[in-house]
Amino acid sequence: MSEEMRFDYIIVGAGSAGCVLANRLSESGRHKVLLLEAGPEDKNPWIHIPLGYGKHFGNTAINWLYSTTPNLEQVDRPILQPRGKVLGGSSSINGLVYIRGDRADYDHWRQLGNTGWSFEDVLPYFRKSEDQARGEDEFHGVGGPLAVSDVYEKPPIATAFIEAALATGQIRNDDFNGADQEGFGYTQWTTRNGRRCSAAVGYLKPARKRQNLVIATSAHTLRLLFEGRRATGVEYAQNGEILQAFADGEIIVSGGAINSPQLLQLSGLGPAELLREHGIDVVADMPGVGADLQDHYNGPQMFRLKDHISVNDVVNNLGRRILTGARYALNRTGFLAMGASFACGFVKVDPAAVSPDMQIQLMLFSSHDVGGAPHPFPGATIISALLRPESRGHCNIVSPDPYTAPDIQPNYLAAQKDRDILVGAMKMVRNITAQPMFQAFVAEEHEPGAGVTTDEEWLDYLRRRGRTSYHPTSTCRMGSDPRAVVDERLRVHGLEGLRVADASIMPTLISGNTNAPAIMIGEKASDMILEDAA
Repeated sequence: MSEEMRFDYIIVGAGSAGCVLANRLSESGRHKVLLLEAGPEDKNPWIHIPLGYGKHFGNTAINWLYSTTPNLEQVDRPILQPRGKVLGGSSSINGLVYIRGDRADYDHWRQLGNTGWSFEDVLPYFRKSEDQARGEDEFHGVGGPLAVSDVYEKPPIATAFIEAALATGQIRNDDFNGADQEGFGYTQWTTRNGRRCSAAVGYLKPARKRQNLVIATSAHTLRLLFEGRRATGVEYAQNGEILQAFADGEIIVSGGAINSPQLLQLSGLGPAELLREHGIDVVADMPGVGADLQDHYNGPQMFRLKDHISVNDVVNNLGRRILTGARYALNRTGFLAMGASFACGFVKVDPAAVSPDMQIQLMLFSSHDVGGAPHPFPGATIISALLRPESRGHCNIVSPDPYTAPDIQPNYLAAQKDRDILVGAMKMVRNITAQPMFQAFVAEEHEPGAGVTTDEEWLDYLRRRGRTSYHPTSTCRMGSDPRAVVDERLRVHGLEGLRVADASIMPTLISGNTNAPAIMIGEKASDMILEDAA
């Protein structure tokens, strides 16, 4: 075994959490760290232009381009499940919206028995990660690796959307990541000077020159290696070779909610019956690996606008494309600098909810298919995303081949409460958009259309046209019950030298976008790993 193939820590996956781990574990210079990423370097220029995320939905060079399995009873069609396959992972291809989740989400994790994961426990890590454009306060930090910026301008239609929500009795909120989440206001994006601040840009770029950090791209991890119940190394493919690397300290799996359970199962950790079915030797019978998959299902409502004020108009007109490109080149503003939504609201559809159960976002584009060509008319989309789904699914291998995509079944709309709240939210959106300040911009409701009025019609539309917000979690869930995969320090139960640190460890899905929480998990995991090694 060559000396260069031994490390203190091996991190599998250079996504939101993996980049954080690579930075923090190599920071002191005392530890030799290997970071493995199945995808390439983040050199594609459209990664760094915020609106460029629209070009990555079908780009298999940097996107795993997974798809969910149809649920015959509710959502009987596959739904695209993009995941980043590049340095920065999904933080390099996401919509850049910075949302942490509600205080109650993390307090609930603690109530489930996960010591150290209450809101007060995780807030310091959110603050540590953040370089907040608004400055430092009780909830926000400055000087951290992750840039968080206000929208560069406030389009009149976004202002009208917020005012329309207030006219229906909703409240104003200028900081969804502050004291309270509920209300409507403008979003913040993970950008700096009009460019994307991915985890690779914020965390990995400053660490790349360290002699004790080795970054291996286009390195597809095939399996973990064990000696008895201790994880000792990894086997991976790179440039046509099968290589092995070994960890004297720990291996941290950070592949995300799809790839992490897949790798564990391929390595012999998972439901014993499933593993034996595919000829995989069982290292540990762990029924929770790949179980409890949760995701934010959403209902889109699309509008044809009166004026040419949307991204659709830019994409469909050569002159506007040229002007938009010139504006971005000159001052890093305009549509090319925008995240997925300008304005957002967190609402309680269920009056008994202790915190918001829906996220409503205004997007200044529309298309029939996600990632497809925009409509030929000026368009806007408002999506209503179910924040705390009761539906549970799974992510399981279908083959011992590491290159075969797993069976991803979120079971969207399986729970009656999920269906009821989504229908209620879309009715709420119709009420908001009926207000005169928003109607001033609208020519017609394109989808689902004014003809949809009954609960049955709304639900039929959700089944046919509902989408995901791309926030899969919980497939390597943290906890102490028999189905939990990791403990509160993210150590895999019953094994040594192995942790999981990414969105897959979330006991329950948080109320909002998952990128900021995944980065927080990477920060907290880094501290715990170094503390346990001391």
